[in-house]
Amino acid sequence: MRIIILGAGQVGASVAEALASEANDITIVDQSREALGDIADRLDVRTLVGNCALPSVLKSAGMEDADMLVAVTQSDAINLVACKLARSVFNVATRVARLRSADYLDDRSLLDDEHFAVTHAICPEQEITDYIARLIEFPEALQVLEFADGRVTLVCVRAYEGGLLVGKPIRAMREHLPQGVDARIVAIFRAYGPVDPTGDTVIEAGDEVFVLAASEHIRPVMRELRRMLEPVRRVMVAGGGNIGARVALALEADHEVKVIERDAARAEHVAGKLQRTLVLQGEGTDENLLAQENIDEMDMFLALTNDDEDNIMAASLAKRLGCKRVLALINRRAYADMVQGGPIDIGLSPAQISIGSLLTFCRRGDVARVHSLRRGAAEALELVVHGDRNSSKVVGRRIEELPVIKGAHIGAIVRETGELAVIQRDGFLIDEDRATVIIPHHDTVIEENDHVIVFCVRKREVSQVEKLFQVGFQFL
Repeated sequence: MRIIILGAGQVGASVAEALASEANDITIVDQSREALGDIADRLDVRTLVGNCALPSVLKSAGMEDADMLVAVTQSDAINLVACKLARSVFNVATRVARLRSADYLDDRSLLDDEHFAVTHAICPEQEITDYIARLIEFPEALQVLEFADGRVTLVCVRAYEGGLLVGKPIRAMREHLPQGVDARIVAIFRAYGPVDPTGDTVIEAGDEVFVLAASEHIRPVMRELRRMLEPVRRVMVAGGGNIGARVALALEADHEVKVIERDAARAEHVAGKLQRTLVLQGEGTDENLLAQENIDEMDMFLALTNDDEDNIMAASLAKRLGCKRVLALINRRAYADMVQGGPIDIGLSPAQISIGSLLTFCRRGDVARVHSLRRGAAEALELVVHGDRNSSKVVGRRIEELPVIKGAHIGAIVRETGELAVIQRDGFLIDEDRATVIIPHHDTVIEENDHVIVFCVRKREVSQVEKLFQVGFQFL
């Protein structure tokens, strides 16, 4: 696939890194020669220095032959202009834009072909906010991800000494789960790397365990692996930027929230946007300020500034002063790998959180959702099955009949029942197809239209999984 990426920042560089290893033809455009040089030193991609909103620059980048445009510059205006040009001048089929302003996201008609011609809009700041909110809902977890419109949840927890399953084989989990509750451990990561889980694999203290279950069953499953913590009620946020302000707004209705912001003008602006949040002007690394604001009584400390070093220092300090659980937003992957598991409970890479939605548009076959895991080393995919037994390699076949892809595991299947259910979402009652979540076993048969959730412990397995689920020409 020929893909043009506009913007060589953290998001653009992460997308390029994820896609360049999959035999895609990548061109990155940015006005920063230095940023492009850093990417070119690491990746086999073409780079071009220029204004991403100019037709001449887009033509020089190869837009006439492109299959996809990914516009992820820091400017909404540039991203929107580029998508409009890609549609009206170069007839590019898929146009993805990063948008930070809610004005465009709230009125999706502005993004249709008659206006800005954006086929897919992403807002990394909002995705990070939603991600953090799920972690606060499950404070024991290192990652919490959803599939199939929230019907299935994937949780990563660190197994602890004394846990019910530590020192026991995976197959013993079923003995402890309540009747009617099922789950699947799809991956285990240890200090030396991934472990291919089987029923005989013994869970060790310190393991990062990825477990899939129906969303309504995830809490009893987690109790088998991890000591449950008290619900998070008090949260302190260091950083009142776009992400910090969004997180505070999302949490303040149900939590006691304090925000510390360095810049006085920004602190005043954020305070005007929030109703129940206390906004303080100061440094998140100020020990006296943290102590004065009772950091030792906080359930969660979130370091969300734009500076990696400040976030690491602030989170480490908050932990030392008695905060129960701390999280730091860290752009540099090497930093995130280094600090997580030490004084910092969770190190988040913002680019890796938001990259999942972008990868969804780039995958071959009908991929409904992609989550990038362990800072890009692994992936979980939700694939929609099409075809029949003649045109598909999976339809009508038992799990045990499928080709073995080492490192790839089917964790769950979501199957529609053909009935409608009335549910409430975002305050509205809507009709939704009723579905059942199946934790598959060796004799489970895959059916057409199933949503199959596959965990790949290494990225190199992803292309093999995509090929397995692609429909043959007979069906097309």
